Amino acid sequence: MPHYIETAKVKEKAIVVGAILGRQTEEHVAEYLDELEFLVDTAGGETLRRFTQKLDRPDPATFIGKGKFEEVNLFVQENEIDLAVFDDELSPSQHRNLEKAFKCRVIDRSNLILDIFAQRARTAHARTQVELAQYQYMLPRLAGMWTHLERQRGGIGLRGPGEKEIETDRRIVRDKIALLKEKLKQIDKQKATQRSNRGSLVRVALVGYTNVGKSTIMNLLSKSEVFAEDKLFATLDTTVRKVVIGNLPLLLSDTVGFIRKLPHHLIESFKSTLDEVRESDILVHVVDLSHPGFEEQINVVKETLNEITGGEEKTTIMVFNKIDKYTFVEKEEDDLLPPTRENISLAEMQQTWMGKANAPSLFISAKEKNNIEAFRRMLYDHVVEIHKQRYPYDNFLY
Repeated sequence: MPHYIETAKVKEKAIVVGAILGRQTEEHVAEYLDELEFLVDTAGGETLRRFTQKLDRPDPATFIGKGKFEEVNLFVQENEIDLAVFDDELSPSQHRNLEKAFKCRVIDRSNLILDIFAQRARTAHARTQVELAQYQYMLPRLAGMWTHLERQRGGIGLRGPGEKEIETDRRIVRDKIALLKEKLKQIDKQKATQRSNRGSLVRVALVGYTNVGKSTIMNLLSKSEVFAEDKLFATLDTTVRKVVIGNLPLLLSDTVGFIRKLPHHLIESFKSTLDEVRESDILVHVVDLSHPGFEEQINVVKETLNEITGGEEKTTIMVFNKIDKYTFVEKEEDDLLPPTRENISLAEMQQTWMGKANAPSLFISAKEKNNIEAFRRMLYDHVVEIHKQRYPYDNFLY
């Protein structure tokens, strides 16, 4: 069974590499690389240095330009780096060329996320989904991954119809993909039966970017012990709990967090896990207000939800979490520069979002339990409305 990396284990030495492409700013790419470093840390590595380069377009052979390539290569050799992580997706040829030159493992963000998912998959369902995504990611890259596959098969018992080993491997991987898809279909049928057996309770799904505090909120509302930690993708399997607010029962589910540049294969294979999102009556969109790029994170979540639900509109509550970590710096009177987000007070931020968002908004701290009762009340009011529509004669509950 996959397990988390033990703290005693020696961390792999890593570097991260990002490119400033098109209209991207240095600040944006710096934020992306902050997140990439957090991903490396979650996977069990330690980032020694980051490299960035402004590019009109990626180099088709090495992704980065010649000068930056030589600079990175020198650092890798001098510091005996184990792993080079690129923030953007690498082509099979770029991957092959970089590994040959650096003489260390080279992966991109998609590969890193898949690795973290593989580490954290605890149930048969999650492991099957991750394995499927890994094989789908691997299939177009087989030629670059195995150098021995180019020769013809030969020898006693191996003289077949002249098929190259690379083609044999591709066929094996395709067969594996078909087998895993079939296995997922069977698991999905079981999950659908489980959902149908839960009756017609109102369903609420916690959604949001990874590491925004969904599992902590789940634990507060359901008084359960769902695994939660300050790491990316602490939750992979959707957890469902029966919760009673006031005297009204509902089903609350905690789902896998989203992230920018989430590998497409992963979204596809995890769509069955996210059926809880599709079939929910209410979405609670949790946001980390203390994160400098929380507005972009909101957009990433909305885009991913749109892909999962097929554009279906759902009742949504916006919950801005981690107000205890929110920083406010008062602007000096003689400072003529335009105000930044740090110059906006929490009260001003609340007014802005309560007027700006198309959904009801609430500001809380799940860790410090600030404003949790107001959150329960708001959730209760929304659940009551749906319950009244579903059971118009069941008024004794409220």
